[in-house]
Amino acid sequence: MNGLMFLLGVLVFVFGLLFSIAWHEFGHFSTARMFGVRVPQFMIGFGPTIWSRKRKETEFGVKAIPLGGYIRMIGMFPPGDDGQIRKRSTSPFRGMIEDARAAAFEELQPGDEHRLFYTRKPWKRIIVMFAGPAMNLILAVVVFLGVLMGFGISTQTTTVASVSECVIAQSEEPRDCQAGDTPAPAAAAGLLPGDRITAFNGEPIDEWDTLQQRIRDTTGAATLTVDRDGRTLELQADLIENQVAKTDGQGGYVEGEYVTAGFLGFSPANGVVKQSFPEAIDRMGDIMTTGIEAMVDIPSKIPGLWDAALGHGEREQDSPMGVVGAARVGGQIFTLDIPASQQIATALFLVAGFNLSLFLFNMLPLLPLDGGHVAGALWESIRRGAAKVARRPDPGPFDVAKLMPVAYVVAGVFICFTLLVLAADIVSPVKLTG
Repeated sequence: MNGLMFLLGVLVFVFGLLFSIAWHEFGHFSTARMFGVRVPQFMIGFGPTIWSRKRKETEFGVKAIPLGGYIRMIGMFPPGDDGQIRKRSTSPFRGMIEDARAAAFEELQPGDEHRLFYTRKPWKRIIVMFAGPAMNLILAVVVFLGVLMGFGISTQTTTVASVSECVIAQSEEPRDCQAGDTPAPAAAAGLLPGDRITAFNGEPIDEWDTLQQRIRDTTGAATLTVDRDGRTLELQADLIENQVAKTDGQGGYVEGEYVTAGFLGFSPANGVVKQSFPEAIDRMGDIMTTGIEAMVDIPSKIPGLWDAALGHGEREQDSPMGVVGAARVGGQIFTLDIPASQQIATALFLVAGFNLSLFLFNMLPLLPLDGGHVAGALWESIRRGAAKVARRPDPGPFDVAKLMPVAYVVAGVFICFTLLVLAADIVSPVKLTG
């Protein structure tokens, strides 16, 4: 049964992956067509074509390797300085430029002279190239908000899971209570597992983060209002100072760091809680910030990936994952011992996170990524604007093709990184459990 559920989870992720790719390319396709650019191909995947069908002037198809997609637009790059598309040069770098330029015109047909991508104004080209990543961002935001507000997420609540019998500093190794240990204030006050704390010193409380901060800010007498089996009780507790784990301000803890604060002595229960729209937006901001930080941290993760893939190192839980690793995690999600609704919600979160990563990655201002084309169009706009202000001749379109040698280097680096992540995903995959 677990094998079938694992396979189901993998299939759900793969479907989400293919939809995300198609959604991305549809952003480019729809805006290119809106601005009159001819688009002869719309393909999902790379390699040999499995299926294709032509609709009007565009061939739509699916290829064998589902690791991306593309649309082909006529006239992506302008002709050379003399207006001609030259034959291949013996210089390898000049050859890269000329190959890219020739590919942009290889399907040119009569009447296409006014449907070339490079002839569109810079702001239109920016919209076309930004539209793909923007579609991924829109999908990520919609799915994140839908899960947070519709399904809810597992979070710590004000319900008591367990009560400490005595006061033990959290910096100490886990140990049992011993004779002479000070009784925990929660136990002394009569707090029991299953109690739901609804107010602290008369102030209504419905979130764990708020309750935790009130407890840490308090020493001495405090009144706890609890709901116990439908009955409202008021318990008197005498909070004391203790060494507790430092919080990171985002619901987690800073490993190995401790602070002295007020201490009550109980563990909160986890529960699935639906977020309000403002809460969901706030959490979305945290997710976006975490995604940006993760993107910036990628270079620092490479030694760990190398050691996990080719050495004997342990794979870190926050290590970058590729499609294979993410598909494996998708399978694991459907084998978790959680309600089916939470399995679906977690799988949707995975797909949304993948789309957020696609947006951030594609917006890097490097060719051959969409962000590189956006940067080229922005530079052209600035250059033409400066020439107009200075009353100099129009410098014409910025020749992005001249940057193709750099694009090949960047692509090579990305391919090497992808292969390293793939090896790590196979040899030492990230696991949700065990």
